Amino acid sequence: MLTFFVISFLTNVIGALIPDIKTGFHLSLTKVAILPFAFFIAYGVMSIPAGILNEKYKEKKIMVAAFVVSFIGSLLLVLFPNYSSYIISLFLIGCGMAMLQVVINPLLRTSGGEENYAFNSVLAQLIFGAASFLSPLVYSYLVVKLANEGDIDPVQRIFASIVPESLPWISLYWVFAVVSLIMFIVILVSRFPKVILSKDEKAGALKVHLDLLKKPVVIYFFIGIFCYVGTEQGVANWISQFLFDYHKYNPQTSGANDVAYFWGMMTAGGVLGLFLLKVMDSSKVLISFTILAIISLSIGLFSGSDRVALYAFPCVGFFASVMYPIIFSLALNSLEEHHGAFSGILLTGIIGGAIIPLIIGAIGDHFGLRTGMFFLYITLGYILSIGFWAKPIIKNKTIQDARKEKGE
Repeated sequence: MLTFFVISFLTNVIGALIPDIKTGFHLSLTKVAILPFAFFIAYGVMSIPAGILNEKYKEKKIMVAAFVVSFIGSLLLVLFPNYSSYIISLFLIGCGMAMLQVVINPLLRTSGGEENYAFNSVLAQLIFGAASFLSPLVYSYLVVKLANEGDIDPVQRIFASIVPESLPWISLYWVFAVVSLIMFIVILVSRFPKVILSKDEKAGALKVHLDLLKKPVVIYFFIGIFCYVGTEQGVANWISQFLFDYHKYNPQTSGANDVAYFWGMMTAGGVLGLFLLKVMDSSKVLISFTILAIISLSIGLFSGSDRVALYAFPCVGFFASVMYPIIFSLALNSLEEHHGAFSGILLTGIIGGAIIPLIIGAIGDHFGLRTGMFFLYITLGYILSIGFWAKPIIKNKTIQDARKEKGE
């Protein structure tokens, strides 16, 4: 659970930082978007090698190595605070997080017991969301305090002495370096259970992957995951900059808070989604929530009211909350076998989080950020279509289905 928290804490803060990064390094929107690109492309590069290394060296060594890589990445930026080193830094941190993602779910299943896996998975997602909510608030606290040097505590005084005055947000990467070092020590001294991968968790042979890629349904669901992660990061990464450009909200306070509430509302939406999936078919839940997400995004982009725009973007997070688990489950339930290999192909779709924010930034440089964010209508439109064309072999069991089975 601690590892889930740290993964999220290090992953989902960049959206809050973007206005400060843009100003501090004097960047265009496209150059800013290369930063999350560097982070998320690491998933596409590292996920398969991490799976291979995990089978040879096992979970503990991979997790130790992951936090070493994350520590080096964080340290690189704080020692050499420039744009080029930041790109390399984010790529290294992304590699570390990809390594952790590969091992953490099978480890959760084994350490908590298979009979508790569903509960622990939901709990892990809530913790994941809590960390995503917290990290932008930590950034806001650090930056606001450092900007007001007359009112800083001893810890803040340490940061003030080691962080460039023009780049106070760099202090967050000192925190990341310390967190990575602590986790390195925690993992090193912890005892690990022996993990035996289930059939669905094994990656499978290269031929299996190639055979799966020949099936249109596999490609369609891969695009679905690509679009979802791209939408999630495309909104989260540009919220603060959009609110600054069009509504003049302070990115260090209001902007950062809105990014935090985007992740917080996503967690809350996930809880509601769990309930709805017990009373409704998952395809209908996906269609309903995607339509509401499109409406919320439209209100955020076009509202003339500053306050309405501030509330609208977190609502997108609330309605996006069910998309990933529903798309993933519809995908796996659409094939009778090779779920492990299929999962690996789907997870590679995380690179959507690298590419779509970059497309938004490139369009934004030429036509304005609002126009750039119009691209999200394409990704949300594709996600909406999944609810209509998905034909799973096994549908999610609702309370009504359970009653029918019992003959009530």
